[in-house]
Amino acid sequence: MTGASNTSVRVELVGIDKSFGPVQVLHGVSLMLEPGHVYGLLGENGAGKSTLMKILSGYESPSAGEIRVNDRAVAFDGPRAAEAEGIVLIHQEFNLAEDLTIAQNIFLGHEKRRGIWLAEDEMRAAARAVMDDVGLKADPDTRVRDLIVAERQLVEIAKALSRKARVLVMDEPTATLTPGETNRLFELMAKLQSEGVTIVYISHKLDEVERVTREVVVMRDGRLVAQRPTAELTRAQMANLMVGRELADLYPPRNEVPADAPVLLSVRDLSVPGWAEGVSFDVRAGEVLGFAGLVGAGRTELFEGLLGLRARTVQSMQIAGRAIAPRSPREAADAGLTYLSEDRKGRGLHVRFGLRDNLTLMDLKRHANPWLSPASEAAALDAAVKEFGIRTGSLDVPASALSGGNQQKLALARVLHPQPQVVVLDEPTRGVDIGAKRDIYLLIRRLTDEGKAVVVISSELMELIGICHKVAVMRGGQLRAMLPAGLLNEEELIAHATGTR
Repeated sequence: MTGASNTSVRVELVGIDKSFGPVQVLHGVSLMLEPGHVYGLLGENGAGKSTLMKILSGYESPSAGEIRVNDRAVAFDGPRAAEAEGIVLIHQEFNLAEDLTIAQNIFLGHEKRRGIWLAEDEMRAAARAVMDDVGLKADPDTRVRDLIVAERQLVEIAKALSRKARVLVMDEPTATLTPGETNRLFELMAKLQSEGVTIVYISHKLDEVERVTREVVVMRDGRLVAQRPTAELTRAQMANLMVGRELADLYPPRNEVPADAPVLLSVRDLSVPGWAEGVSFDVRAGEVLGFAGLVGAGRTELFEGLLGLRARTVQSMQIAGRAIAPRSPREAADAGLTYLSEDRKGRGLHVRFGLRDNLTLMDLKRHANPWLSPASEAAALDAAVKEFGIRTGSLDVPASALSGGNQQKLALARVLHPQPQVVVLDEPTRGVDIGAKRDIYLLIRRLTDEGKAVVVISSELMELIGICHKVAVMRGGQLRAMLPAGLLNEEELIAHATGTR
């Protein structure tokens, strides 16, 4: 295996505390990680999982407690020091240099040299080997900015493997992957495990945790609350341990959509060069329309074209019977259509901006009379934090200070702030915990109860089956099927997505 050395590493976290200013986020966490085991690390967003793993991998220092590697106390002054001990973290949010190539990213900070010169050919060949391990079919000289989201995730995994990891932390590694790519990753994990590599697998996909882990470690409110063999827990029990209460059915019941409900979004013959061709569909008031398809099917690019983010040709587009031709998401929002991007850090939020600025940026005119009113913006943020359950120790922090799930809630609040008639949600629950998922599904139900039309683009088939009134299946840039709720099942969706139906 390209990414593994031969030395077993046994890691122990002892009494780990972590505070950010006056806010304590970890409370005396102790955990033993044995060689060759796969641990599922579970918890709601904000439970402390990512912070604990950043401490383990050298990105953060503990406020108290210690890390022991093979019974030897260690102190990491950065990720390089952790990597020297064989501990590598694959980030949930991409940590790539977009203007560099795949090969340059894989070896960034660990360049191979031949004297004073970079050994470009050697790095390119080594990059191709780890890319083959993870199933990334691309030229190592491709610049990262030219890759789609799923390919960037595979670059992150390949980069970690190139570091010869003996303890590999995977934070939501399959969030952007197709079922085929996910299976390839699981095969790779099994191979690494057989070679004595310890894997910590952070995921909100409980079916995956059930499938690939040996033990489940559950955190809640910065504390370790359970460590049990995976085989002893059902998915429902895992979810209940995470949230600390019985979790009701994940998907709320679908509302009824009258046959004569008005069409709020009508699209005819929309094409996005290179991505989508001749797509037509309608969404009615109170309806949830899902879009399914494999990575590269053109779903995201279709809606980016609709919003003016990509070049397009179209016969007609209408919101509530009014013709629209948006050239930007702002123009679309003014017409009553808002869009939540699948890339919350790249397009969904300005992570360096404060929470208030992120919330109101799409609808500043509501807070100007005629001058912008900070008090009006602050009141809107206070209401959004309560309405969407955004957890933050302070309202005066940048969006980057929030956990992934709370960033997603802020992004949702932002796209709903202009009070649209039509809401397009691209991978709305990617990387969020089971409790936050239910919150988002309840929000979607509330939107439909208010008479809005909702479009959900998702790679999670059960999500589409659970919340949608009908699902459009795309393949090769074309709309191949439109399935009503009564015909929705995984086999049917996969068959249309892969062309076997």
